[in-house]
Formats: sequence, C-alpha cells, structure tokens
Amino acid sequence: MTLVRIPIFFVSIDFSRNKFEGEIPNGIGELHELKGLNLSHNRLVGHIPQSMGNLTNLESLDLSSNMLTGVIPAELTNLGFLEVFNLSNNHLVGEIPQGPQFNTFSNDSFEGNSGLCGLPLSNNCGPDHHSPPSTNNFSNEEKFEFGWKPVAIGYGCGFVIGIGIGYLVFLIGKPRWLVMIFGGQPKRRVIRRTRVRRSNGSTQMVQMS
Repeated sequence: MTLVRIPIFFVSIDFSRNKFEGEIPNGIGELHELKGLNLSHNRLVGHIPQSMGNLTNLESLDLSSNMLTGVIPAELTNLGFLEVFNLSNNHLVGEIPQGPQFNTFSNDSFEGNSGLCGLPLSNNCGPDHHSPPSTNNFSNEEKFEFGWKPVAIGYGCGFVIGIGIGYLVFLIGKPRWLVMIFGGQPKRRVIRRTRVRRSNGSTQMVQMS
C-alpha cells in the first residue's frame, strides 16, 4: 500500500502498524488543522518532507520504526505546540536541529538512528558530520561535468582541425607533408615522355618512363 493523499479536514491521523510503502507525500503539509499524526511501524522511505513545518497546530508526531533517510528538517522547529515527538529507529543522519520545543525532547525520540548527532544525544557532531545530501550530489555532478570537459575540448579541436585539413586538400590536393604524417609514403610521380624516333625515313612515337 502507498500513502498518497489525506483529506485536509482531518484533525488526528493514526496509520501506524500498516504496510504503507514509499515516501511521505509533500501534500501532508496542507493539513493545517492536524494535531496528531502517527505513521509509525510502516515501510516509509525517503526524506521527512520540509512541508511538515507548516503543521503549526501539531501536538504529536510519530514517524518511528520506518526506513526514513536524510536529515531532520529544520522547519520542524516551527512546531511550537509539539509535545510528543518520535523519530526513533530510522536511518536519519546529521545534526539534530535546536529549537524551543526540540530542546524538551529526550534521547528516546532519536535513538536507533546511528547517523544522528547533537543534543540531546551524547554523540557530538564533528565538522563534516552533518553535510546535507544535496551537497554530495552537487559534488558528484561537478566531478562528472569536469571529467567530460577535456573530452568536449578534444572533440571540438579535432573537429576544427579536420575541417581545416579538408579545406586545404580541396584547394591544393593532398600535400606531401599530410601524407607523411598520417601514414604511408607519398607515391612517386611517374612522368612519361614521348620521343620521336626516325628510322628509314619513317617516324615512330616511343613512350619512356
């Protein structure tokens, strides 16, 4: 089963312990009247939508025991009425955002995510610990783009040189130096001459190489 769309007039939703798969839809941020949301113990994947920061009336949020990845969106610190918060047993990474409500949650809200760091956990964040996934993606694309630049330059130069040589050949024929560079020896040009031989008062045409 896939969680696709939820009516916007709901105040409390409990879809826990089902077999929902896929990602949490971004449209969930449109449920402005929602006060309780429980999607725990499913098979949800992907990132926590930043749009959840729009659920300003939310008092309880449980996304535990799924397969969610990525960082915890800083937008969740906008949830000023949040009293129950559980993201345990997922695959979340990075530094836990700090805010008035987040500072009230205990370790239990975040345990089971080996990649998380920062308060209230005892796992301190290193300087490179909470790099956003988008930064890594950009680096890979940048490396890929850089790797193709020499190929494109080489192709362009080869194309220009080829056009130039073709134009010279068209104008003056195949030059001797071009034949020697691209392999093979230039063919020796054979010159045939005609000599007139006179014998016994008759004229004969003889060709000589």
